[in-house]
Amino acid sequence: MKALILTKSEGPGSVELQDIDRPTPGPGEVRVALRAASLNYRELWISRGQYPGMKLPSGLGADGAGVIDAVGAGVDSAQVGREVVLYPGQGWGDNPKYPGKNFALYGMPLPGTLAEYICVPVENALDKPASLSFEEAACLPTAGLTAWRALRVKANLAAGESVLITGIGGGVAVAACVFAVAMGGKVFVTSSVEEKIRRAEQLGAAGGVVYKQDKWGKALGKLAGGIDVVVDGAPASSLSQYVRCLNMGARVVIYGSTGGVDAQFSTPDLFLRHATLLGTAMGTPSDFRDMIAFVAQHRLRPVIDQRFPLARARDALLALESSHDMGKIVVSMS
Repeated sequence: MKALILTKSEGPGSVELQDIDRPTPGPGEVRVALRAASLNYRELWISRGQYPGMKLPSGLGADGAGVIDAVGAGVDSAQVGREVVLYPGQGWGDNPKYPGKNFALYGMPLPGTLAEYICVPVENALDKPASLSFEEAACLPTAGLTAWRALRVKANLAAGESVLITGIGGGVAVAACVFAVAMGGKVFVTSSVEEKIRRAEQLGAAGGVVYKQDKWGKALGKLAGGIDVVVDGAPASSLSQYVRCLNMGARVVIYGSTGGVDAQFSTPDLFLRHATLLGTAMGTPSDFRDMIAFVAQHRLRPVIDQRFPLARARDALLALESSHDMGKIVVSMS
């Protein structure tokens, strides 16, 4: 089978599409003939060697959707033919608050989804929402799960609350916008350009501000009047701007560190507002099931930025690095 393999950590241009053996499902596993996968910035970090416990060669890709075509021992053969979307990791553990030390994702150290086939535990393969294409479903696992857990589990967003999503355009931010609107939130966004704010408004956002302007936090305060929940992937450059826009009891959920790891802000702006600062990454299998059910119930559609065939998976990674715009970059196997 064809699979995208990283053999040396010299950046996204160093990946290779190779012929490797098609995997055989073990006990409790199913084999999925993948139809689509989506990319995350995680693949770029891995390609540069910026990931703990790097072992090469390695397949890439954590997100995927496809059709079960074989089962291992102990798995009902009726599973064959199911259209599924994959929970992107294994070994979260028993504590829903955070993953255990054995938690691992597909595409390093586990086999990757940028391939024609993958074997996963049967419980990792959830029914694909019938309203979604394989490409749309493949957009959900990593970015969608992170956004879902930020909003539903960490922030416990309630209908009618105001939500700020920083840096609209990336996979998590766009998923958070779609989810927050469906949950009844009043969504505001930040972006480097007005065009992305307008596109967020098409997804249901109430408006936004360009973060390249000086003191954009004041503009946000005038626009929103106050923020109850923040989903932030770039706190180093944004937290000090919006902290004074927070309402009493606000929840700030940080999921990334784009633009730097050091965030400076006035601590009284948090504690005098009784605000909570939270961190999150990925989510539990239960979170994933809840998210997929929510997507199916509300017939939500992920936003796809660009599409590539598997034969051009390297180009897809290069596009993620240089020309990514709004939503997810998808690789199709068919």
